[in-house]
Amino acid sequence: MPHELPVVIQGGMGVAVSGWRLAKAVSSEGQLGVVSGTALDAVLARRLQLGDPDGHLRRALAAFPIPGVADRILDRYFVPGGKTERRFKTKPMPKLSLSRNLQELLVAANFVEVYLAKEDHGNPVGINYLEKVQIPNLPSLYGAMLAGVDYVLIGAGIPRAIPGILDRLAVGSAVELKIDVKGAEDQVNRFDPAEFCGGTPPPVTRPAFLAIVSSHILATMLAKKVEARVDGFVVEAPTAGGHNAPPRGRGELTEDGEPLYGDRDVPDLEVIRALGLPFWLAGSNAEPERVLAALEVGAAGVQVGTAFAFCEESGFEPDIKHRVLEMSRQGVAKVFTDPIASPTGFPFKVVQMADNAAAEDLYQARPRHCDLGYLRSAYEKEDGSTGWRCASEPVEDFVEKGGSIEETVGRKCLCNALMANIGLGQTQRQGYVEPALVTSGDDVAEVARFLPEGADSYRAVDVLNYLLPSRQT
Repeated sequence: MPHELPVVIQGGMGVAVSGWRLAKAVSSEGQLGVVSGTALDAVLARRLQLGDPDGHLRRALAAFPIPGVADRILDRYFVPGGKTERRFKTKPMPKLSLSRNLQELLVAANFVEVYLAKEDHGNPVGINYLEKVQIPNLPSLYGAMLAGVDYVLIGAGIPRAIPGILDRLAVGSAVELKIDVKGAEDQVNRFDPAEFCGGTPPPVTRPAFLAIVSSHILATMLAKKVEARVDGFVVEAPTAGGHNAPPRGRGELTEDGEPLYGDRDVPDLEVIRALGLPFWLAGSNAEPERVLAALEVGAAGVQVGTAFAFCEESGFEPDIKHRVLEMSRQGVAKVFTDPIASPTGFPFKVVQMADNAAAEDLYQARPRHCDLGYLRSAYEKEDGSTGWRCASEPVEDFVEKGGSIEETVGRKCLCNALMANIGLGQTQRQGYVEPALVTSGDDVAEVARFLPEGADSYRAVDVLNYLLPSRQT
């Protein structure tokens, strides 16, 4: 763990919303910038197809330490001047046994994002993953470590295996991760740095590991019953953006149809503090008094997502940021915690906007398909082999694979929507252009408070100056 802990951790949001530019901006100011590690293979492949106009991706790939990998990726995906056809070239979907091409793309993409976030300053940088998105995690972690990532943060599940995996990757050992398979014993995903590198792997350093939790029970289990070192926790409240932990009640909903959270969903911070590990509070903490309150209860600080999500350096499309900030300024920005939109089964926060996938009529007009596959679930087929299904794929396909029609109701394709949020939406073969679906925390209602007087945008440093007034003295 780095000696001086950050007071502010910038959240690892969506797909490339917290990209390298945002993480670099925050880390350069002495707090912890975090890149999102979700779907970085697709992000790199599509940005190379757009021609990498500023050359940043190719510069980072040129620094990749394993010979031949960068050249093969550029040969497959880079289009000088940018593609002329509407569709993006597809990449392999994740499955139990990853092809060499997909392994290379995952390792290199995570390396590129962390390398660029760490460029030109000496401060720590973190990367965020979802435990639910299991298949890409081993090569992704290794790629981030090759670039010298300082912190790994993982939530949306119980990441009990990750600390030991980080230990073994740090000494160049092969690692395994159990993959949940419905109806059968878990399968194992394996990654060997020496095999990947074709010999002795380059030296890497173990990053600090922060588990993202929503309960003191989970924090206690991870601190005391995991084989390797957990370095701290981000304690996330239901008001935080993206995927939320489900309520611990009986699945009741509010009058508006949102999950109903109660006293059982409030973590006992005294129990967490007694574990003796640093922790940060997440969820509607983007106020200076909330930062002070967190410090007073023993936290090292706060994690803030939404305030950074709509700043100039974030990866959201400029039009999305402009519209959300204007909605916030007018007092009409609202988030709906959708209990069924995500195929993961986790509640998912969605900004209510009239002309994207949040509008039910527009989403129902979307032809169902699954061509990215990050949120698919593994299941045992009748012949004993492993299959993959997603509740957001075509209903008849999902049912044929053993799923129920009920599981498909209200499910949305988050993979394609989150790519559209950052200007990388696919044009499908029938000409349909994937719509955006903006996720955010409850704090979006007041995010316009960060706008300087007379301005229509703000920077990451404006958020930090607001949260930490002592920086301005």
